[in-house]
Amino acid sequence: MKIVFMGTPDFAVPCLRTLAESSHEVAAVFTQPDKPKGRGYKMIPTPVKAAAEEYGLPVYQPLSLRKGEDAEEAMNILKDIAPDLIVVTAYGQILPKEILELPKHGCINIHASLLPKYRGAAPINWVILNGETKTGVTSMQMSEGLDTGDMLIKKSTDIGKNETYQELYARLSAMGGEVLAETLDAIENGTLSPEKQDDSLSCYSPMIRKEMSALDFTWSAEKVHNTIRGVTGFTMLGGKRLKVFASEISDNIAHGEAGTIADPKCFAVNCGDGVVVFREVQLEGSKRMKTEDFLRGKKLEKGEKLG
Repeated sequence: MKIVFMGTPDFAVPCLRTLAESSHEVAAVFTQPDKPKGRGYKMIPTPVKAAAEEYGLPVYQPLSLRKGEDAEEAMNILKDIAPDLIVVTAYGQILPKEILELPKHGCINIHASLLPKYRGAAPINWVILNGETKTGVTSMQMSEGLDTGDMLIKKSTDIGKNETYQELYARLSAMGGEVLAETLDAIENGTLSPEKQDDSLSCYSPMIRKEMSALDFTWSAEKVHNTIRGVTGFTMLGGKRLKVFASEISDNIAHGEAGTIADPKCFAVNCGDGVVVFREVQLEGSKRMKTEDFLRGKKLEKGEKLG
């Protein structure tokens, strides 16, 4: 098949590599425009663009697919290519109806949840924030709604009790390539069995906001732990901002006043109904490190208050 790929972040790269290393023709890659980064504001290509250039694939970076000269030019490029299929993975733009209807096999999306649950922009964060124990990747036939199209192939995985968003992101990214490969095979073999989504079972995963990382130790230990895992937590320690990247819930440390240090030897903190142990932290002005390394240079006191 002649395929156009649309994607932007590193999550989408395994899907692009699956296509580039398959027997299919990747006629073009669409990705978001380069963005300035760092002190020198140097223009940095998206991870998908960088991967596409490795394979010598033509790359297009329209500002919009829905309005303006960029959209018109993109539509003309797609019409000239006349793809059999468009594959979309975390592209970051909404496709208009005329693009959805252009390819012979339509457009398929690789989405990082077990649809119809966790439609929307941030499914990997929200499954952890909500304490889910299972998630996965779904390929779906794209429609005009937000992640509402017919489901094609699903693959599920258990979520580790201490697994962070970054760790799950990496696993689901690789799984996305596997699901795409299965979906392409089924399209070619004529064995796809599209399944309509039950809207009554759906839920949405909106964009993550910075303030969601603020830790409130009057919450349950589970909620504090899931916030750290799901979005990276932050609090204050000795007047400095402390980021918390990883944690676990402890059942064998005596519980005390919420927001105080329960055990300074392992950086255990009292929550509303239990104790959370910080496993990876970064204090303002310092680097990210494992807690045992952090405690070699920072003395904590039992009962010391955070926040």
